[in-house]
Amino acid sequence: MATLALWILLSPLLAALITALAGSRLGRRCTHVLTIAGVAVSCILSFWILLRVLVGAHLDAPLYTWMVSGGIPFQIGFLIDPLSALLALVVTFVSLAVHIYSIGYMADDPGEIRFFGYISLFTFAMLLLVLANNFLQLFIGWEGVGLVSYLLIGFWFEKPTATAAALKAFVVNRIGDLGFILGIAMVLHYTGSLTYASVFARVPALAGRTVGLGFGWRVPVLTLMGLLLFVGAMGKSAQIPLHVWLPDSMEGPTPISALIHAATMVTAGVYLVARLSPLYIHAPDALGVILVIGSLTAFFMGILGVVATDIKRVIAYSTLSQLGYMMAGLGASAFAAGIFHLVTHAFFKALLFLAAGSVIIAMHHEQDMRKMGGLRKYLPVTYVTFLVGSLALVAFPGFSGYFSKDALIDAVGQSPIPGAAFAYTLLLLSVFVTALYTFRMLFLVFHGPERMGEGIRAHLHESSWVVTLPLVMLAVPALAVGWILFHPLLGGSFFGSSLATPVGINPLASFAHLSPWRFFLAAWDAPSFYLMLAGLGVAAYGYLWRPEWPARLAARIHPLYRLLVQGYYFDAFYLRLGAPGSVRLGRSLWKWGDERAIDGLGVNGTASRIGWLGALVRRFQTGFLYQYAFTMVAALVVLVSWALVRY
Repeated sequence: MATLALWILLSPLLAALITALAGSRLGRRCTHVLTIAGVAVSCILSFWILLRVLVGAHLDAPLYTWMVSGGIPFQIGFLIDPLSALLALVVTFVSLAVHIYSIGYMADDPGEIRFFGYISLFTFAMLLLVLANNFLQLFIGWEGVGLVSYLLIGFWFEKPTATAAALKAFVVNRIGDLGFILGIAMVLHYTGSLTYASVFARVPALAGRTVGLGFGWRVPVLTLMGLLLFVGAMGKSAQIPLHVWLPDSMEGPTPISALIHAATMVTAGVYLVARLSPLYIHAPDALGVILVIGSLTAFFMGILGVVATDIKRVIAYSTLSQLGYMMAGLGASAFAAGIFHLVTHAFFKALLFLAAGSVIIAMHHEQDMRKMGGLRKYLPVTYVTFLVGSLALVAFPGFSGYFSKDALIDAVGQSPIPGAAFAYTLLLLSVFVTALYTFRMLFLVFHGPERMGEGIRAHLHESSWVVTLPLVMLAVPALAVGWILFHPLLGGSFFGSSLATPVGINPLASFAHLSPWRFFLAAWDAPSFYLMLAGLGVAAYGYLWRPEWPARLAARIHPLYRLLVQGYYFDAFYLRLGAPGSVRLGRSLWKWGDERAIDGLGVNGTASRIGWLGALVRRFQTGFLYQYAFTMVAALVVLVSWALVRY
C-alpha cells in the first residue's frame, strides 16, 4: 500500500514538473491531457485505497529518514487510515473536476499552461499534507499549499488587486504559521517525537503537567500546545480574526476559488484539528476556544454575505461561515460530524464556485449580481446545478448539506464542552443567515428581471461541455453523498481509531442507531428547518416581491450597513494599526538590533576593539633594548612587591 500512496503523490507532482519544464513545447492539449491524467490516476488510486481501508487495511510507516538530529529522526512517511483515505479521495475528485473545468474557463488565457502546472502542484502539496504520518511532513505540505496558493491567487499578476490579495494571503497565513511552528516545537520538546503515533501515545502522561508563562501564571501543557497548533489552523481555515485573506482571494481565477475554498487549502486547518483529536480530548479548554471561535466565524462571516454584491464574494463568505461550522463541530468534540461536513461541503461548495464561473463566462466576466437576473432560461444546466448546490448549502432536507450540518448542530447542542450553549445558539441563527444570503444570490442571478446590457443579453448561452460536465459530476455527490455517508461516518465505526472518542459524554452517541431516513423525517421537528424557511421567505420578499425593500432598509440602518460592507473594519484596523506597528517594530529591530547591537557591538565592534588593542600593544614594540630591560625590571619589582605584601 506504500507504493500506491507514493504514486498518489507522484502523479500530480510529475505532471506539474513536466509542465513546468516542457509545457511550452508540449502545447495546450498535451498539457491538458498530462495534468488531468496525473490527477485522475491519483483519484483512482485514492478510491482503491479507500476500498482497501474499508476491509481493514492500514499503513503507518516511514518512507525514508531525511536526517537524525539529537537522536530524533526526521522522516517522510505515510499514514493510510480511514480519515486520510477519505480526505485523499475528496481532494483528488474535486481537483479532477477543477482540472476538466479549467480547460473551458482558461481557454483564452495566455498563461493557461502555467495555470495547469500550478493546480497540479497544489494538489500534490495537499495530498502530502493529508497522507503525512508526522508533523514534519505535515508542515512541508502545509507550507507548500500556502506557497502555491500565493501563486494562484496572484495568477493574473498584471492586476494590482490580484498581487495585493496574494501577498495578503501569504502574510496572514505566516501569522498563523508562527503559532503552528511554536506548537510543533512544544510537541517535540515534551514528547521527544514528531510521529503522530508516538506523540499520541505520550499525550496522556502530559495531562497533569503545566508550563509557566511568567508572573506566576501557569497553564496546562496540552492546552497551550493545542491552542498554538490551532492558531495555525485559524490561518489556513480563515477563522476570526485571521479570516481577512479569504474574501480577497477571489481575485484569482474562478477554478482556483473552487479548489482553494472547497476541499483543499481552507480545510487543511479542519483536518489538522481532527487529526490531532487524541491530543485535544485531553485539552477541553482548548476545545472550548475552538468551539467559540468557530461559532463566531459561522455567524458573523455569514452576515457579510447578505450585503456582498460580487457573486464570488458571497460564496467566499459562505465558505468562511461553513468553516466556522466545521470548527465548532470539532470544538464540541464531535470530530466525525466536523469531517462529515467537510466532505459534503467540498462537493457543494466546489459546485457553487464552478457554477458561478459558468455564469461569469456567460456574462463576459461580469461578477456584480446587480447586473444579472433572469439567467435560468439562458443557462439551464448551470441553473439546475447551482440550485442543487444552494439547497445543499442551506441544509434543505434530503440534500447532502442537511445530513452533515444539522447533525453537527445537534451534536454541538449535546456537547459538554464549555461554551456549547452559546455556540449552539449562534449556529442556529447562522442557519437563517445562510438561507438568506444563498437565496438572495439565487434570486438576483437567475430570477427576476434581466438587468444586463443588450450586448451581453444578445450573446447569452449555456457554457461548453467541459464547463458543464464538472458541474454534473459535483451535483451528484452534492445531492446524494449525505445519504451514503450518514450512518458510516456518524453512527458506524468508519473512522475507527483515526478519530479519538471524547472523554465523558459523546455528543454523537444518539446517532449510533439512527438511519438517514429517520434523520430525514426528523427535519420537520427541528428548529433549523423553520429558520431555513424563514431565511428563504425573507429573501423572496426582498428580492422577488419587493425588490425596493433592501435599499430602503440599508438607508435606514446605514451605520450598520456600512459596518457590514467594510467587513467589521478588520482590514482598516490591520492597515492602520497592525501594519504600521509592524513596520515600526521592524525598523526598530533593524536600527537598534541589527545595526547597533549586532553590527555595531558584535561584528564591527569586535573588529574595532581588536584593532584598538593591537594599536595599544604596538606602543611597547619599539626595538630599544634599554626600554625592554626597564620594562622587565619594573615588572619584576611589581611581582616581588606583591609577593612580599601577600606573604
